[in-house]
Amino acid sequence: MIYTVTFNPALDYILRLETFTAGGINRVNYEQVLAGGKGINVSIVLANLGLKSTALGFIAGFTGEEIKRQLLNFDVDFDFVQLPEGFSRINVKAKADVETEINGQGPNISEAKREELFSQLDKLVEGDTLVLAGSIPNTLPDDMYEIIMARLEAKGIRIIVDATKNLLLNVLKYHPFLIKPNNHELGEMFGVTLKTDEEIITYAKKLQEKGARNVLISMAGDGAILITEDGVSYKCAAPKGKLVNSVGAGDSMVAGFITGFEESQGDYEKAFHMGVATGSASAFSENLATRPEVEALLKTIV
Repeated sequence: MIYTVTFNPALDYILRLETFTAGGINRVNYEQVLAGGKGINVSIVLANLGLKSTALGFIAGFTGEEIKRQLLNFDVDFDFVQLPEGFSRINVKAKADVETEINGQGPNISEAKREELFSQLDKLVEGDTLVLAGSIPNTLPDDMYEIIMARLEAKGIRIIVDATKNLLLNVLKYHPFLIKPNNHELGEMFGVTLKTDEEIITYAKKLQEKGARNVLISMAGDGAILITEDGVSYKCAAPKGKLVNSVGAGDSMVAGFITGFEESQGDYEKAFHMGVATGSASAFSENLATRPEVEALLKTIV
């Protein structure tokens, strides 16, 4: 079974405007409200590709109810911990000549509710896949990922981590199955600017030396690189298309990789290509990738 964890789910209020003027009145010409959060995005794309998963995390209030309603429409199973006070956050994403984001804070998460999530995770068994994605809200410990991975370390669970900087570096000692920094984040971890594929591969291997099994580096329009635990490196150019919406593209790549890995029974190259095609399909669409969109792009990947 596949599980995703989103500590701080959200409703993303997406706006499009011709121009944005701070301090003035702005007229919107397009708006949409979508359930969001990195783990939730992964679960939605998995469902679009035909794989079942269960979304875990914390929700609260009227926004939490709307998140659940939307996930039901996507045929995504969930088992959220319900918080008694506050409401799940609302993130405003305004897209004009420049993009502006205002992200909500989210509700308070008590220690008792945190233990409820731990109890759910304790039920995972060998062969399950767990996706830990996104930032940690300030009402949870900074080392939340480490706590979870230490708790599950001996259970034979494939854990995928999509996080940045120290949040990612600190969990490598628990040997995550897959990590997915982008090329800029990879450079930031080591205080360098990476300009060539060879440099990216060199530093990706340093993450393997620290404990990561497989390292997937996303590079936006330049495609992606995968370094497998077998020591094989794959490079794939990005499929051609018009960038419409980059939100969720990285999460879609993770979902595509999982789908390709499951469907090919562990073929890393097929998983990699499926990940690249799925991330691109989301980037070329107003919404998250669908199976037909992904399969069309897969045919263009060499």
